[in-house]
Amino acid sequence: MSIAENIKNVRERVNAACLRAGRDPKEVTLISVSKTKPVSMLMEAYEAGERDFGENKEKRPQIPEDAKFHMIGHLQTNKVGQVIDKVVLIHSCDSVHLAEKIEKEAAKRDMIANVLLEVNVAREESKFGMFLEDVIPNLKEIQAFPHVCVKGMMTIAPNVEDAEENRKYFKELYQLYVDIKNKNIDNGTMSVLSMGMTGDFEVAVEEGATMIRVGTGIFGSR
Repeated sequence: MSIAENIKNVRERVNAACLRAGRDPKEVTLISVSKTKPVSMLMEAYEAGERDFGENKEKRPQIPEDAKFHMIGHLQTNKVGQVIDKVVLIHSCDSVHLAEKIEKEAAKRDMIANVLLEVNVAREESKFGMFLEDVIPNLKEIQAFPHVCVKGMMTIAPNVEDAEENRKYFKELYQLYVDIKNKNIDNGTMSVLSMGMTGDFEVAVEEGATMIRVGTGIFGSR
């Protein structure tokens, strides 16, 4: 299948998942994770209507202005300065230490950096991210940084054969998201729940994801 057909397929599956969950498909943003792919493939997705890409900065000058780049994947503190003004959202703020570095680099540029807190819901040793119980204390610390705005949370669920196995993790993060909003711990800035990838995005959408990150399902295997 072509990239355009793959996108159509993903969108249809998102719509079906929204229907099952009684949600409006407009609430779900599809991020096309294209970071290992050539510009020609990005442009195919762009021409098929995609505007949000999980990308790295090098391709920015070669893509039309209205495309939005998201920082997907682990962000090292020494790389913050290279990406901070090239992306609309950093999906992987996994510690207060990294947030401090983002604050410093954003202050230098007199800008506000939008971030998601990366949460390791399944407590996998191989993954980055804060544990569920650390999110609220960390959020309270990060809120003191004037140049960092926490827009929500992100998780990478385990790599499983059966997507149903990840439902519990998506449910847990959604519950925390609702709690934070209800208690207004987030100062009203939290609106994004980035969860679900090629193998499990339908379950994530059913459990409240507002962003899904699909790479293989759009661009094929690496």
